[in-house]
Amino acid sequence: MTTTTAHMSVSLDGFVAGPDQTYENPIGRGGMALHQWHIDPHHTDEVDARWAARILPPPGGAYVMGRNMYGPVRGEWSSYDEGRWRGWWGEDPPYHAPVFVLTHHEHEPIEMEGGTTFHFVTGGFDEALRQARAAGNGNVDIAGGASAVRQALARGVLDELTLDIVPVLLHTGERIFDGSVEAGLELLESESSSRATHVRYRIRRSD
Repeated sequence: MTTTTAHMSVSLDGFVAGPDQTYENPIGRGGMALHQWHIDPHHTDEVDARWAARILPPPGGAYVMGRNMYGPVRGEWSSYDEGRWRGWWGEDPPYHAPVFVLTHHEHEPIEMEGGTTFHFVTGGFDEALRQARAAGNGNVDIAGGASAVRQALARGVLDELTLDIVPVLLHTGERIFDGSVEAGLELLESESSSRATHVRYRIRRSD
């Protein structure tokens, strides 16, 4: 049986990114506070370490990613550095698998070190998910951002959602739940540290 999952850090007031995403602030103003629980080199906690290890699922699957998650470029790809933007992560992104990026603008695939290849899909979420399922063992992780996860929820294709709830307030930015999607959530497990409450839900479908 294959699964479609998503794993997101979120503020207490429901934001997964701050406003005004730029090259200097890839997750928007204040957004990096959502990820200190797993990227702060001076913070060690066994609970956080266990849940950080789940951010990237086991190998063999593929990813679907929104354009905003891939980078700050808007419009035609030539609008930044003659189209040579290659993602936030350097030459060896952490995915090590095919990643299907949602976009309205065509772009040739980009092969990176470590086995990551970014494929750019102009046919919408359903087409990106189809390609991702066919590219690996059928398991797909929706790597963000919020819009891509909402599309997965709206289509009833998400099986599990993990949220790392961080005790900060962003007040504005990109919400994961914006009122446009209804989803039943069944709590499977939860665990807390001083920096985050980690919860994993099964998505209950109405059918």
